[in-house]
Amino acid sequence: MNSNDKTDISEVLYESVPEERNNKYNDYVDENTPKVSWMWNLCKAFLVGGIICMLGQGLMNLYMYLGLDKETAALYNTLSLILLSVLLTGMNIYPKIANFAGAGTLVPITGFANSVAAPAIEFKKEGWVFGVGSKIFTIAGPVILYGIVTSWLLGLIYWAGSWIGWW
Repeated sequence: MNSNDKTDISEVLYESVPEERNNKYNDYVDENTPKVSWMWNLCKAFLVGGIICMLGQGLMNLYMYLGLDKETAALYNTLSLILLSVLLTGMNIYPKIANFAGAGTLVPITGFANSVAAPAIEFKKEGWVFGVGSKIFTIAGPVILYGIVTSWLLGLIYWAGSWIGWW
């Protein structure tokens, strides 16, 4: 028996009951796929995202009440939200909130801080250089890269447009 005979036999055995195999697989997928309501997910995302934004506004008001001008209060607010997000990520609370709320936790500051902190925390056991140093920007790196490149290109277009007299 040569290798071609083995291949032929295995193909025959494998394809002898494809419809039954496909039906079993589809039943398995239907049984194990969670049933979700897009309306319920939308409500959870809106609620949690709104709570994060309310927290940010509350911190902003607190800092302004303590005597900071609006610009300085906004900076402290940003730093506070980043710190809170990183702490909650480190304590494994933020992923649980994200699992519940889905897109509601992607409010820019907290979601971005979580996307930077999570890989760094996950790969810390591999060391500071090969773990944290190489994995910290796994998710956020492309966002930073494309943000910088896009802003540079738009700045170049703006400069050329002002030099030509468009602006």
